[in-house]
Amino acid sequence: MVFHSGWCHLLLWTCLASLRVSHSSDEKYHVAIEPQSPVVEIGKNFTAMCSLNGTSKVTAGDLFWLLSKSILPREQYTKINQTAVNVTIMITSETSKWLYCKCNKTSAPHAMMDSANCMHGIFLRKGYPPEKPQNLSCLANQESARISSTISCFWEPGTRGTWIKTNYTLHVGSKAAVTSQNNSGQITLDSFPHYMDLNIVVEAENELGKVQSDPLTEYADCFVKTNPPTKVELISEQSFECSLLINWTRPINGVFVKLIYQIRFCSDDSHIWKEVPLSDTFNVMQSFRLQKLSPYTNYITQVRCKPNKTCTGYWSDWSINATAKTPEAKPASQPDLWRIIIPSTSRNKRKVVILCKDPVRSNGKIKSFDMRVRVLDWERVSIEISNSRKNSDPNKLTRLKELETQDGKSVTVEVIARNSVGESPKARLVIPGADDAELPPVETVECWSHSGQLWVKWQLASTAVRGGLHKYSVTAFVVEWVSVSDGQMDWQRENGNATNTAIRGKLQKYTRYNVSVYPLHSEHIGKGLTIPAFLEQEVPLEGPSVRLKGRPGSSEAELEWKEIPLDKQRGFIVNYTIFYSHGSEEHAVSVPAGTYSYQLKSLSPNTNYAVRIRASTIKGSVDGIGNSFSTLKYAPGQIEGIVVGVCLAFLFSVVVVMLLCIYKKDFVRKHFWPTIPNPKNSSVSTWSPDFPSKVDTPQENILTNISGVEVDVFNGKSSFEEDRNCLPLKKDKCLSEEQSSSIGGGSSCLSSQCQSMSDSDENGDLGETTASTVQYSSVVASHGYKGQNPSLHSQQPALGRSESTQPLLDSENNGDMLGTEQHRHISHDPCPNKISNSAESTQLEMEEQWDSESLGFWPLEEVQQQWASTESRILSMEGTTRTSNYMPQLAGYRTQ
Repeated sequence: MVFHSGWCHLLLWTCLASLRVSHSSDEKYHVAIEPQSPVVEIGKNFTAMCSLNGTSKVTAGDLFWLLSKSILPREQYTKINQTAVNVTIMITSETSKWLYCKCNKTSAPHAMMDSANCMHGIFLRKGYPPEKPQNLSCLANQESARISSTISCFWEPGTRGTWIKTNYTLHVGSKAAVTSQNNSGQITLDSFPHYMDLNIVVEAENELGKVQSDPLTEYADCFVKTNPPTKVELISEQSFECSLLINWTRPINGVFVKLIYQIRFCSDDSHIWKEVPLSDTFNVMQSFRLQKLSPYTNYITQVRCKPNKTCTGYWSDWSINATAKTPEAKPASQPDLWRIIIPSTSRNKRKVVILCKDPVRSNGKIKSFDMRVRVLDWERVSIEISNSRKNSDPNKLTRLKELETQDGKSVTVEVIARNSVGESPKARLVIPGADDAELPPVETVECWSHSGQLWVKWQLASTAVRGGLHKYSVTAFVVEWVSVSDGQMDWQRENGNATNTAIRGKLQKYTRYNVSVYPLHSEHIGKGLTIPAFLEQEVPLEGPSVRLKGRPGSSEAELEWKEIPLDKQRGFIVNYTIFYSHGSEEHAVSVPAGTYSYQLKSLSPNTNYAVRIRASTIKGSVDGIGNSFSTLKYAPGQIEGIVVGVCLAFLFSVVVVMLLCIYKKDFVRKHFWPTIPNPKNSSVSTWSPDFPSKVDTPQENILTNISGVEVDVFNGKSSFEEDRNCLPLKKDKCLSEEQSSSIGGGSSCLSSQCQSMSDSDENGDLGETTASTVQYSSVVASHGYKGQNPSLHSQQPALGRSESTQPLLDSENNGDMLGTEQHRHISHDPCPNKISNSAESTQLEMEEQWDSESLGFWPLEEVQQQWASTESRILSMEGTTRTSNYMPQLAGYRTQ
């Protein structure tokens, strides 16, 4: 009868549960899990069973599973019976290591609340079964003169890892050895089994499985690794200039192992090894001749060996180096010839320096050079031979001769190098003359740095032809580089089909080189092209020093600086940045490389500026030495311009005024020099109504007795306020009265003149009208003193007022001149009146009193009193009665 596997599995778990219950029947309500300490395989399902000791109160339905702290769903449970239940889970690398089984406390009796009896857990050890070991190999090394009996084997255990402990067992024939290493092991035999086949296997085993590698079955000598050959020697033979003989000693006796050998060699200036074919060294040997070598060259050789079998086997290590130099031979290549043309001011004369290098295949030490110089093909100019070399380094160039060409003719130079064996082929170079046709040049050259080398790329002119026999065909290129800092130069040749190359010379970092490319048309040199280049760039060592060019202005200043020395630039200058500042305000201006002066504009006048210049390369920037300057308050010529402008304006004004004075002289005379009437022609009203208006001619003796004249000019409003009380406000009335008195000679006059009032007078503005009127008056005081009553025999002074608009004379304005100029003023009196002889005494008394008062006037009250008494006395003395044509002056004479 066949049972299903699931039922078998369930039956097995039932038996285990029954055993667990019978075993723990003495423990009430105990929970247990089977298996106890399982090793589970990652990537496969694992099933565990939880069982209870027999009871009717707690059943399998009260149990549940936890993976760490997570409750597993009941879909993964399988009930075995009333006391056992199992769970199936997928094992992954992230699966928790602890699995728990627990009672459901909510349904169990209170007696089952003890956590020690209602939960159980197991620890899961995860891992993989071992993988099959791969690439098994074994090795037996040489010890002294024999092969060691210990065999060391190596294998690859796999990349997955097992996560659990795995043991490896190495089987060699019937012998086995266990090792704790997972990729190597050793096994020691009684002796090494020469001339036998060996079967080697490695086995890996852990708790999840066991596996073996593929067997390794080989001839025993295939596992042998001998020591390298000894006593290696390289011998140079003078009769064989291109070969070297090498000898060695085998490392082990041929009785035990038959060996084959391998030889490699290289020149001392190269690190590329060349190997001799195995077919040439397959036979058993201990010497070999290296052929087709370069003469006069140091060579390094090495030898190794392995068992002479068709199996893979193991080569021994390479022997120590053996070095020797091949013998000298005649130079196999021509010297490398070049020239330097020194510029000259003369077109027909040039200086040329001839340089050359040793031939690439000199095959010996070059001892001398044979140089021939020809101006024409049939004319030999000179032959020079250098019998010694100043240096022994073949890579150094040799300065042969400095030539001077004349008449602009081309020069042909031929050089032969000699060593101890013979001479080299002839090197020929044609230096074109000034009148020779120019050959197609190089049009473009580019340089860049890459992988620590300076690369050069060029392009020929479209008229040039590469290779062939055309007269313009390019056979080679010469790449020349010259250090700007120290003038050291070198060159190298490239074939005519090349378009780029890396410079093979030793270039210095941060040093500027002038790189030139010249095409060679057979022996003729075409026109080259030169560009600057750097192997590597860096920040300049110093910045430019700025200084002021000329004097600064008020708003601009011109700066200048010198180029940084080429040996201190250490890179291409990208640009210059000018910083100028005053106070905390700073401005920056960037100018391109190659600019060495700049004019700052829009500066503030009378301001101090600090300035510096920064030089920049692609690697960084550096500031130069700063400077400072101050702008002017005024721009140059500004003050002169102002002065010239003012002078021109003044001159123009003077010219304009002069022209106005010339063409408008009448207008100017009227406004600036008005016509002043002669006082002698003015009509002064009579002093009294009793005198006639007709003016009598004064007598000579009267003029000489005049003592003074006083002028009264009304210039105020208060004076007119007194007159307004006594004068009628009519246009045809007189506004003022001029009273004058002539003292001396017994004559006097009194006159008045009425003027019509302006419209402004009707408005009551008498002060302004009067201010424009010049009034003349003279007062003759009565004989007596101020404050005293005049006697009946004294005369009353006559007062008069003139309405003339004529300005005052200088003598009338100046009171101090009255005494000195009195006769002149009186002589111009417009209306002198004669007074009787009986009044002379009275007038004399008034003059004395006048002088005693310093020509001042009496108070108004006293004048009025004397006026009345004097008037009555005059009338009584003359004995006549007249009717006055003037209004009486009520207020009296105004105080001056």
